[in-house]
Amino acid sequence: MFGVSVYLNKDIGKEEQDYLEKAKRNGFQSVFTSLHIPEDDASRLRSRFQSLARISEKLGLALVADVSSSSLHVIGSSFERAEELIEWGVTGLRMDDGIAPDQIARLSHIMKVALNASTLRQEEWDELIQHGINVSNVEAWHNFYPRPETGLGIDYMKAKNEWLRSLGLTVMAFVPGDSRKRGPLFDGLPTLEKHRQVSPFVCALELTNHLHVQKVFVGDPHLSNEGLRQFSFYNEGCIPLRAAAYTDISHYRNVQTNRPDPARDCIRSSESRQMSGAPPEPFHTIARKKGTVTVDNQHYLRYAGELQITLRDLPADEKVNVIGRVTEEDLPLLTYVGPRQSFLIDWDV
Repeated sequence: MFGVSVYLNKDIGKEEQDYLEKAKRNGFQSVFTSLHIPEDDASRLRSRFQSLARISEKLGLALVADVSSSSLHVIGSSFERAEELIEWGVTGLRMDDGIAPDQIARLSHIMKVALNASTLRQEEWDELIQHGINVSNVEAWHNFYPRPETGLGIDYMKAKNEWLRSLGLTVMAFVPGDSRKRGPLFDGLPTLEKHRQVSPFVCALELTNHLHVQKVFVGDPHLSNEGLRQFSFYNEGCIPLRAAAYTDISHYRNVQTNRPDPARDCIRSSESRQMSGAPPEPFHTIARKKGTVTVDNQHYLRYAGELQITLRDLPADEKVNVIGRVTEEDLPLLTYVGPRQSFLIDWDV
C-alpha cells in the first residue's frame, strides 16, 4: 500500500486537494502529516489539520499524523480526548518517542497506532504488551531523515524489519519525492540513506521486495505526475519502464509479459511476435548494453519480431535490431520483471 505526505506549514487549499485527488486516482490510499511545526505557525495548526482531515476523509484516504503530547495540546486536544480526532477524519497517530506506554496501549483500542520502527526495542514492546496494547491495531513506522548521511543502513533496516514482522506488525518506510522537496534542507526525506537521490518508485520496489516493508509513503510533499503514473501502473500489477526510442516503436506500446521461463540474459516479451507485423528488416544492429530494447529481425527466422530487454551487456548481433534503451534511472527496475510479470515500455519519443 502506498501513501503521500502533506504538511501543515501553510494553509490547506486547492493545490493540496488537487494533489490528493491525483494521488487517489493513481491508487494511493493514505496521507501522512506531522503536527511538529515551528512555533510561529502554531496558531493555524488546528484549522489546517482539520482541513486536511476533511479532505482526506472525503476522498477515502486514511490520514495518520505524527504527534507528541505537546503538539496535541497546541491543537487543543490530548491523548485522553483522541476520539474527537476520529470525528475530524483522522485514522491514526504515529507516536513520538517519550509517550507513556499506557497511553499508547489505550489509544490502540480506539484507533490505528504507529510505533517508531527505527528505534523500538524489545523491552519497550514487552511493556506495551503488559499494558494490554491491541496488537491488531498497531503498525511500525520508520523515521525519515532530512539531513544527508543520517539515513538508515540497509543491513540495520532489514534486521529490524525481520524482528518487527515476527511481532506481527506491518512495517512502513519512507522514500523521497521526485519533485518539490521539503525544507529546510530540500535533500529528500528517505528512511534509507542509499535512497536519497534515487527514483521513488525504484526505492519502493526495493523496500517491498527485499526489506520486509508492506507500506511505503513518499516523505516529501510532492510526487511528479510521472512518478504518480509509475505507481499507478504498479497498482495494476504492471512495472513501467521509461525508455528512449531510436526508431519507430508503434508496434510496442502495449503492456507485455515476461515469459514464464525467464532467460538469464534478457526479458522476453511473450506477446511481441504477434505484435510486430511483417518480420523486421535488419537495422541498427549494434552492441547491446544492459537495458537495451531489441527486436529480432528477419534473419532470426521464427524468432523474428520478438522484443527483448537485455539484463547484461551483450555484443552486437546482425540478427538483432536495437530500437531503444531503458533510462539509467529505471535500470534497477529490470530485476523486478520476473516470470509472468507484466511490463510496459513507456517510450520517450
